[in-house]
Amino acid sequence: MTTKHEQILDYIETVPIGNKISVRSIARALNVSEGTAYRAIKTAETEGLVTTIERVGTMRIEQRLKGKIENLTFREIVKAIDGEVYGGFNGLDKLLDKFVIGAMTLQAMERYITPKSLMIIGNREDGQRLAMQNGAAVLITGGFSATQSIIDLSNELALPVLGTTYDTFTVAAIINRVLTNQLIKKEIVTVGDIYQPLAQADYLLNTQSVKDYIQLTQKRGHSRFPVVNKQMRLLGVVTGKDVLERSNKTPLEKIMTKDPLVVRKNSSVASAGHLMTWNSLEMIPVVDNKLQLEGIVSRKDIMETMQMAPRQPQVTDTFYDQMIGSLQETDTELDPTLSAQVQGAYRFEVQPQLVNSLGTIAFGVLSELVADSCQRLLNNHYKKNAIVEQMDLHYLKLIQLESNLTIRPQILDIGRRSAKIDVNVYVNHVIVAKAILMLQLLERN
Repeated sequence: MTTKHEQILDYIETVPIGNKISVRSIARALNVSEGTAYRAIKTAETEGLVTTIERVGTMRIEQRLKGKIENLTFREIVKAIDGEVYGGFNGLDKLLDKFVIGAMTLQAMERYITPKSLMIIGNREDGQRLAMQNGAAVLITGGFSATQSIIDLSNELALPVLGTTYDTFTVAAIINRVLTNQLIKKEIVTVGDIYQPLAQADYLLNTQSVKDYIQLTQKRGHSRFPVVNKQMRLLGVVTGKDVLERSNKTPLEKIMTKDPLVVRKNSSVASAGHLMTWNSLEMIPVVDNKLQLEGIVSRKDIMETMQMAPRQPQVTDTFYDQMIGSLQETDTELDPTLSAQVQGAYRFEVQPQLVNSLGTIAFGVLSELVADSCQRLLNNHYKKNAIVEQMDLHYLKLIQLESNLTIRPQILDIGRRSAKIDVNVYVNHVIVAKAILMLQLLERN
């Protein structure tokens, strides 16, 4: 059975391209709350299904191509390559989404040049001119300068002409790294992507009373609200526990919990989920650097987002993705040291890029492998999401390059909120490392 969030996304995809949509219209059409509709529209915007146009509103659009960069400018490229700007200064803040290396004939080159691209080329004036005529900026490598006619054309078209002393291979590698970093940043979900902004959030003033709290609770069905002053500065949080046995006329500022835990829009969803789960919070205020209330985020929204994250299509891989991608689950085996069946076993081969200067597996790599094995065990066999709270890891023998590791976690204790796991790491049936982990369990809907 699909969730309301998924139903709204499916509905948005049925809307004809170019049609205007709104929170209110979707809430009315699907009989959902405006907060749910708003969060679904934000997800649709992240996935490229809709876009918000100033003075027009939110419009249904075709889905953007995966991997497209929308916030990388030529000015940032100049900084990354320590380059020089020869012309087209007015176009430095234009966006780019790809680069092309001009190591081909003009006829072949023309097929690859598109607007919002960067042509990396040497001192070939004909190729530089062709690139700009087709809407692309130019980066001249090898320390060569631009001719005056090329500079004049770049100023006329507001397309930057850049220069660098690096060779083509080096500068392409640098730009590719910048593009990859931008893609990875886009994959990290922040509180700002899922929170309920102030217009959709419920809050109370410090001058209001317990009676106002009760009325809002009955209206919204929630029991935890931020408390602010007239300047919208967060002062505290009021809950059902705070109002017990209090007179209806009692001001909220006398009974609220002061200095509550807060998050900011740039906080990752994972860190916010950790904070809320550990402190048993159903709602947490979202504030700016001056503690002005900007909205709220609920524990339910965070948990749903964290559970959906592993199923999202990845645009690019981090080092962590590349490393953990080689960790494979094997059939359940008998642990020779414990003479007891373990719930799961995982295999991994130590690759050259994962070793330290001595040629043995890096400590950080082994830590991530052990942690991920435990998280997979809890997820696959107990349907639990988990965050590592503490790890005590010891090497017993050196783990050499190209060693085939077998990682066998065994649960020592598991409760509602935490689990303790013992982990043995083997090479050729000999224990080479051992760890004890404490993990915090996250609820799953």
